[in-house]
Amino acid sequence: MAAHPAILDRTRESAWTHTDDKPTLRLVTCGSVDDGKSTLVGRLLFDSKMLLDDQLDALAADSKVAGTAGPALDFALLVDGLQAEREQGITIDVAYRFFATRRRRFVVADTPGHVQYTRNMATGASHAELAVVLVDACKGVVSQTRRHSHILALLGVRHVLAAVNKMDLVGFDADRFTAISVAFRTMAEQLGIADVQCIPVVACDGDNVFGNSGRMPWYDGPSVMEHLEAVDVSDGIESRPFRFPVQWVNRPNPEFRGFSGRVAGGTVHCGDPVVVQPSGRRSRISGIVTADGRLQQAVSGQSVTLLLADEVDASRGDVLTSGTPPMVTDHIAAHLIWFDDEAMRRGRRYVLKSGTSSIGAVVSTMKHRVSIETMAKESALTLEANEIGCVEVVLDRPLVCDAYRDNRDLGSFILIDPFSRRTVAAGLVDAPLRRPANVSWHTLDVDKSMRARLKQQKPCVLWLTGLSGAGKSTIANLVDRRLCELGRHTMLLDGDNLRHGINRDLGFTSEARVENIRRVTEIAALLVDAGLITLVSLISPFRADRDMARRRFDDGEFIEIHVATPLSTCEARDPKGLYKRARAGELSNFTGIDQPYEVPEKPDITIDGGALSAEAAAELIVRHLREHHYL
Repeated sequence: MAAHPAILDRTRESAWTHTDDKPTLRLVTCGSVDDGKSTLVGRLLFDSKMLLDDQLDALAADSKVAGTAGPALDFALLVDGLQAEREQGITIDVAYRFFATRRRRFVVADTPGHVQYTRNMATGASHAELAVVLVDACKGVVSQTRRHSHILALLGVRHVLAAVNKMDLVGFDADRFTAISVAFRTMAEQLGIADVQCIPVVACDGDNVFGNSGRMPWYDGPSVMEHLEAVDVSDGIESRPFRFPVQWVNRPNPEFRGFSGRVAGGTVHCGDPVVVQPSGRRSRISGIVTADGRLQQAVSGQSVTLLLADEVDASRGDVLTSGTPPMVTDHIAAHLIWFDDEAMRRGRRYVLKSGTSSIGAVVSTMKHRVSIETMAKESALTLEANEIGCVEVVLDRPLVCDAYRDNRDLGSFILIDPFSRRTVAAGLVDAPLRRPANVSWHTLDVDKSMRARLKQQKPCVLWLTGLSGAGKSTIANLVDRRLCELGRHTMLLDGDNLRHGINRDLGFTSEARVENIRRVTEIAALLVDAGLITLVSLISPFRADRDMARRRFDDGEFIEIHVATPLSTCEARDPKGLYKRARAGELSNFTGIDQPYEVPEKPDITIDGGALSAEAAAELIVRHLREHHYL
């Protein structure tokens, strides 16, 4: 096939030369749908002469198939590699491309513009030093521009190039460019982005991409490439406190024991004193080892193995530090970018992964949500997909971290759903939250064990869970009466009764159900401390919430009882007419109809509510208590 006319102009030699002194700039392109992100990246690849002739021939052929008129090339096809992207003309996943000039190497992450792919955009921006935000000259600054810019600010991207694209469609109007520039700079100032450069471009034609455009003589600033080559993105991370998350304990033989990982901040030299966090143990660097031999120092970004002078206990998840100590805390304030289609639930258990650490975590407090349109802080109970908010997170054990503004590696984390294993959110540490120094646990002379001896019973919680109409309340009531007849001290917490009092302010959304269970759990814990056998009758549909309740009690104190009555049987009983109303659309968030019920995986007792009578089920529970010496 004959070469495309544009391909014949190959006079400039490729600038990709592998020299050690050539710096690398990591940048991300983002913006709204169809603003020209992929086209700009493709144009940069083409104009930097980084494409082979066969790639250019393939681009010419693909451009004809894609329907590009005339001799023009569709440069977006150089980046959009997925079939679905080519068919729809959109970017779905992050595409990484590499090119170079004589002054710099470039690693470009081209990210999607669609709202549903916000998580992909955040992923691409997480390691960027500079962002190129595409703005359509016809549309100006839109909601997705603001969303992406807010994420860039949260992720610590301090340098932004606003490329106002498609200037040809507005007649190369200088006033239009000025108005968009002012709007973008105003938004960036609100977000705390100080370094902003606005450039008018026509990405597909190359205007102001590699060189200045003759069609916009009124613009006398740098081209996109001139700015990318000249911008100073150094943030002084090598001069910051030393941070080294241990990824692996390297012990190939009894004579060698090193700690492998990547320097996440600062510089370390042989002989430097270090502290192992969170234990606080101290030692000194006795050697720095790489595949190419030993070094005298290692700087941020280098992957090395560090040898310590002392036999200290350190393992994956620990952090070697020096200088200003990091935070070591089990309670943090953080910003979340919520990814998952299922909304965030306060009180639900997640897994927090930060660096090489994995820790159980619960979002304890929702402080506010950020309005993408106005940047205002809004009151909210939860976060939906692609929303941003400020929360408090309580951890199972202390996390070694820095504020994100000080160290992007130790200040960032992700939240993972422990059951689906989906990544549900990206998080940025704002600050540690310390428990008030003047509030301490007061030791009481009369404790749970003394009260249990007085009552001659072993206190526990009998947690009955199942669908509405399964028979939980009936069974719990019979067990309560039977235990009282036996002279035992009990208390019954029924879900419906509690909603007339302490939980009267709660609805039936997923978030409200979590808070409902949290309150009931705390009440039950107080009753167990009083030495009582406590019965709880709650639908409690989510497994994670029941697990959260179990962790509040000592071993053996929480007895999960699944009243496993089939949905068809519950709906046939329908003692309160709730199923009928839910089927008619009069009730929303009704378990079993439009909200799921997660069956217990390993309940302590399972009752077949469809086959077993309530009286027989009650006797089964009482027999379990006798056999396990609660009575």
